[in-house]
Amino acid sequence: MISAQAWADAQLLWDYHFMHHAPRPCSVAVGLGSHDLGVADVTADLYHRGMAPVIVFTGSTSPTTRVRMPRGEAIHYRERALQLGVPESAILLEPRATNTVENIEFTKAVLVDAGIAVSSVLLVSKPYEERRSYAMMRKLWPEVEVVCASTSMSLEAYTDSIGNARMVVDMIVGALQRVLVFPDWSLAIKQDVPDVIVAAYERLCAEGFTSRLLPADVAARPGR
Repeated sequence: MISAQAWADAQLLWDYHFMHHAPRPCSVAVGLGSHDLGVADVTADLYHRGMAPVIVFTGSTSPTTRVRMPRGEAIHYRERALQLGVPESAILLEPRATNTVENIEFTKAVLVDAGIAVSSVLLVSKPYEERRSYAMMRKLWPEVEVVCASTSMSLEAYTDSIGNARMVVDMIVGALQRVLVFPDWSLAIKQDVPDVIVAAYERLCAEGFTSRLLPADVAARPGR
């Protein structure tokens, strides 16, 4: 069971993670690999709306996706986008990345190899990864403009779609931790994190929503 206070705190973090960017045409759409096939759905929809002429799906597998997506996140995303009518010629694959740093760096290499000039990126992620992904892109690929996008589901609808509410709350908490610590590692730009958000994060940690947190000795180490 998840307490009413924990749900309220999770909702605060959920709302904070959204960047609230309005979609606009960009050089490329990048779908960040994850356990959530809905990222591919959103990316395909944006392509059909004329928001990007080409898509890069990036991601290998992780402990969370190994069973759900045995052929790799990028490949499963590509298969889903093809089912949704995106032409094969519009999709590039980056199938090796196992974390967001690699998603960004390897995607850059794929686009260079394809001869595609990039001035702006439509960055598609899970809803609670928008802010962290944006902060990392601005640090690691500062020369491009970044527009974030994700499904517009409510927290309740999203947890229902995933089928594991506790896992989602754990991930929301883990994403906030990375927003807090990644700037000290030179992996992300610093974000304004209101006190009310920090307090909600600390309460959720105290209630045990910690499975996606970095270990304490790792999180405390700057400059990584």
